Amino acid sequence: MKFTIYGKNMHISDGLKETLEKKFQKFDRYFDKETEVYVTFKKEKNYQVIEVTIPLGKTILRAEEKTDSTMGSIEAVIDKLEGQLRKYKTKLRKRYENQDSKLKFDAFSDLDDESKDEKADEPKIVRTKKFAIKPMSPEEAAMQMDLLEHDFFVFLNAETDDVNVVYRRLNGDYGLIEPVLD
Repeated sequence: MKFTIYGKNMHISDGLKETLEKKFQKFDRYFDKETEVYVTFKKEKNYQVIEVTIPLGKTILRAEEKTDSTMGSIEAVIDKLEGQLRKYKTKLRKRYENQDSKLKFDAFSDLDDESKDEKADEPKIVRTKKFAIKPMSPEEAAMQMDLLEHDFFVFLNAETDDVNVVYRRLNGDYGLIEPVLD
């Protein structure tokens, strides 16, 4: 795997990079050597935060963990990524088995199913909702979202004529999603 490691509000030592790469060696059996792994370390108050993003074509594996120690955050994010692989292994295998993929599917046999039916683990769409979208600014959409007490709000951006999503971030600020067609 190819690592791109960033540090926000902290210095990333060579020792930390080596430790991270060593801990991620357990994923070598799942990914090719060309698979890119983006890692960001941050300090937030008394916490050490690690964010890991692994793009795999149209699928993105992403995990974020916050603990009191850097090593604890690394261990927790590795556990989370392994859980994601376990959960999505069938879906990923079906999607990529006929394509030139960076995933090594024979390695997935190491992940146990925990004796669950694979179809039972797949999420289902249980409700469909239709609504009229009105042109508005992102600020108006954020206000509408607050009034409705939702965590996100879909709207037609009056400035760009594109469908956008405004959402509430964990820190209380707002985010704006502007889709781009590939």
